[in-house]
Parts: sequence; structure tokens; C-alpha cells
Amino acid sequence: MNYIGSKYSLIDFLQSSISKILEKNYESRNPSEMILADLFAGTGVVSGSFKQSGYSIIANDIQYYSYVITKHMIENNGNLNKDRCHTLIWELNNIEGVEGFIYNNYCFEGTEGQEFRRMYFTDYNAKKCDAIRIAIEEKYNKNEITENEYFFLLGSLINSIDKYANTASVYGAYLKKLKKSALKEMQLEPLPIMPGKVKCSVYNSDICDLIKHISGDVLYLDPPYNARQYCTNYHILETIARYDNPVIHGKTGLREYLSQKSVFCIKSKVEKAMDELIKNAKFKYIFLSYNNEGLLSRETIEKIMKKYGKYDLFIKAHRRFKADNARETKSNVTTEYLHCLVKGNM
Repeated sequence: MNYIGSKYSLIDFLQSSISKILEKNYESRNPSEMILADLFAGTGVVSGSFKQSGYSIIANDIQYYSYVITKHMIENNGNLNKDRCHTLIWELNNIEGVEGFIYNNYCFEGTEGQEFRRMYFTDYNAKKCDAIRIAIEEKYNKNEITENEYFFLLGSLINSIDKYANTASVYGAYLKKLKKSALKEMQLEPLPIMPGKVKCSVYNSDICDLIKHISGDVLYLDPPYNARQYCTNYHILETIARYDNPVIHGKTGLREYLSQKSVFCIKSKVEKAMDELIKNAKFKYIFLSYNNEGLLSRETIEKIMKKYGKYDLFIKAHRRFKADNARETKSNVTTEYLHCLVKGNM
């Protein structure tokens, strides 16, 4: 998934930097003896990488679609039968489309006669998405699939339908004409099954509350950097994940999102929220990804972290995420900071 803030291209930088801090502080334990928390998990790229390195994982995201994907990627530790999973994918790919919530609200034919004619998906793909989503829920309610299979299938649907969206990567708007990728007929593709033997837990909570109830060794934080709220940029994926027939409004068909707004996207609140988060974290090693265009300056984060222990910093140039290639921006590159804290008084 082409996701705002994804650290896919920075995994090597993150892993090597974190390893350097652990070595610098004479950390002798193997990853299999340590707990790493990734509490703004997104699509689970970072937590999945460290799971493969042997860490026990605590992952979290307040967005439910993110929780679904990450719960599969992190918690499904070899408890899925690959042949059965691929059979289930085949069955779902071969069902007929139905006119459900996505069709009735987010494609051109389905919104005929409404105030807004939306074009997030083709009529075919909207109906196919509805049919698969309804079938997954029915199978789970009838105990035809396990909870592990449920999150595998639902995560696969969310990841798959995103490839056919008629958007410039995010769902804050749809394109006026159907683009080439959106015109293709949707195929449900399985998410990878990541085997592992480590203990993992995934949460769908507000980090400011969750941080008070968990503890571990390494804490990785990748909060929103600017005022863009994920709950509005990915609102349709949230609705597909929950499939709760929400009341929607406006040209883009937004669902209610106040409960998911992040204080880390609010300039007047972010500094205090970051300070509280670091203060409440019961982790020895804390790593914070941020960039040079974020709401918090490099100096402000350094000031916060130095209050709680020994500070270090790694810097790397990083290609900018662009939701729209035609949009003019200052630069194609941003500076990625990895702020590091070895917390005192643990």
C-alpha cells in the first residue's frame, strides 16, 4: 500500500541505527529476549521487520484498518494453513458482486440521484469489494473461518482494494476521470504470512492511554509529522474495515472521525503530547522518527528527550511522499531524523 509516512525504504537505516545505539550502550541481550513496541504502526512495516529479526512485538494504531492489517502481519505466527488461506482467497475472488455500502456511496452508478456523484471506484470494483466484505463477515459469524483467518482475509481485502482506488494515493479526494489502474477488475490478493515464534500483541488504542499500561525494552515512535489527519485521508479504508454503515457527509463521503483525531497533528498540542508520551514510556530505549518539515522542530524534540536521559541523533535524506505527482513542492527530498533516547531512572 502506498501509505503516507511509510518507512519501507528506510528499514535498513532504522535497523542499523537502533543496533548502533544498543551496541553503544553495551546491550548484550539477543532480540529474542527483548520486547519492541511500534505504537504508530501504520501498515506494520517496521514492526514486521523487527518481528523477523526475533523481537517480541507490541504494535498499535488508532485507525482500525491499520489494526486489521497489523494484527495479521504481527500476530499470525504460523497459525495459518497457507493452502487453506489460498483456497479461501480463490473462493472470494469467484463470488458475484453485490450492491452494498461501498457501491451505494463511492462509485458513479451507485450515487446516481444523490447530491454528490462520487467516483472512488468503478461500479464493478465497488460491488466486488462489497461482496467480499460481506462474505468475510458471514463466514466469521458462522464459524466457518477462525479469527486468524478473518484478519488475514480482511487485511488482504483492504490492501487489495487500495490498488484499484481512483485517487492520487489518499482518499481526501477522488479523480475526475478513472485512471488506468482503477479501471482494472479487482482481484483479491493475499497478504504475506509471516511465520514467527515470538510473542506478539496488537492494539487498536489511543497511544496516549496505551503507553501507561505497557512496558518493554525498545520503543519505536513514528507519529504524524504535520496537520494531515490519517482518519480523513484513509476514511474509506476505515469504513471497509469496520463495514458499520456509518453516516457520511460531504463531497468525499467522510465518516465521523473526531474520536480518531490525533493530537500529534495539532500544532498547539503536539509538544505537550510528545513530552507526556516520552515521560510515561516504560522503555529503556526510545526511537522517534520525524522529519525536517514536521510540526516539531529538531531542537524541540532534542530538548524534550534530554529531560529524560541520554540523547543521540541519526540523519538521512529521504524521498518525499507525494499524493499527487503534479503538485508543486519545495523539494523531492526531506531530511529524516531518528531521535534516540536512552532513558534514565528505569
